[in-house]
Amino acid sequence: MTPTPTTEAADRQFPCAQCGASLRYDAGAGRLVCDYCGHENFVDPGRDTIQELDYRDAVEDQIPAEQVEVTQVVKCGTCGAEVQFDRDIHSDSCPFCDSVVVTDTGEHRHFKPRGLLPFAVTRKDAQNALTTWLGSRWFAPSGLKKYARAGSEMNGLYTPYWTFDAETASRYEGQRGDVYYVERMVTVMTDKGPRRQRQRVPQIRWTRVRGRVRRFFDDVLVIASKALPKRAADALEPWDLHAMVPYTEDYLAGFRAEGYTVDLRDGFAAARGTMDLQIARDIRFDIGGDQQRITAVDTDFGDVTFKHILLPLWIAAYRYRDRTYRFVVNGRSGRVYGERPYSIAKIVAAVAAGAIAMAMLLWVLHTTGALDRMLSQGAPYRGGPVAIPDIYLAPGPRGY
Repeated sequence: MTPTPTTEAADRQFPCAQCGASLRYDAGAGRLVCDYCGHENFVDPGRDTIQELDYRDAVEDQIPAEQVEVTQVVKCGTCGAEVQFDRDIHSDSCPFCDSVVVTDTGEHRHFKPRGLLPFAVTRKDAQNALTTWLGSRWFAPSGLKKYARAGSEMNGLYTPYWTFDAETASRYEGQRGDVYYVERMVTVMTDKGPRRQRQRVPQIRWTRVRGRVRRFFDDVLVIASKALPKRAADALEPWDLHAMVPYTEDYLAGFRAEGYTVDLRDGFAAARGTMDLQIARDIRFDIGGDQQRITAVDTDFGDVTFKHILLPLWIAAYRYRDRTYRFVVNGRSGRVYGERPYSIAKIVAAVAAGAIAMAMLLWVLHTTGALDRMLSQGAPYRGGPVAIPDIYLAPGPRGY
């Protein structure tokens, strides 16, 4: 039976103890601060370890009810992102695509986050990263830097991820290739003309093999958002998961949180793809030799556990000529990923400038006589022997 949720994350409030205004988590200070009276609250990261949940129990709906919650979310009709807004906000723009969305009473039932990485990069640093990145785009349209800065705002967003642990044991069959050399006569071209010589030619001896490999996977990371492209998520890695703290809502003060849109089964399928690639590398190492072929693999996955975690991003979405472009900053390391338009005029101008520069260089060489001397003298042959393989013709039928 599906467990009954026990908490309402939409009701979270972070009032200041002195003036009652809303607190926000300050990435630079690492604590809750009040922008009205300046009061600061220390966030206790807790001493509890971040516990994994059993994957098999989860897919069979056997997870304890206290591990599940319901949040009020709004779903963007353009990109499909599900984002939690503060309950006193009734309309806003989607942080992923800048589309205007109006909040509704949609509910998102999900596993509670088990851990998160708090923001370490400030909004100002993220905005500076956007400015620097836009300024370094050579073929961006003129005025894009000014337009993007005026039309976009860096939004702090916690993005959902899955992590998976698994103990694996794999049986494999394949072939091991060992290189050996044979000698044969070949015709080579030298500066004195063609001549015959012996040459060592590599050959491969294949041997059938089978064996077993084992590996424990820890915290295989899978993004649980469909709103952020995988190429963007990959560009923001790596994440310092060793610095993760147990989940507490205090870190969410002043930020938005996205609900996961990749379910647990699909998340594990993606994680298994990552594991399979590593297992294949382990098998090739186990086979040894100079080359390897893998013909069959059978892997048993045991003790599979998972956790839902939140990772910090700064996101700016801006529109240029009816298209939306994203700029994303890793809220821990400051690594960036950006999308931008290209200026066809600038690209054409650059190509034209290159063609003009080449034409001017040829004109200078021609007027000074350097080009004529180069063409008349030619380039001497300085290469080594060039092998020309022998062509063996099988005898045809009699009479041909």
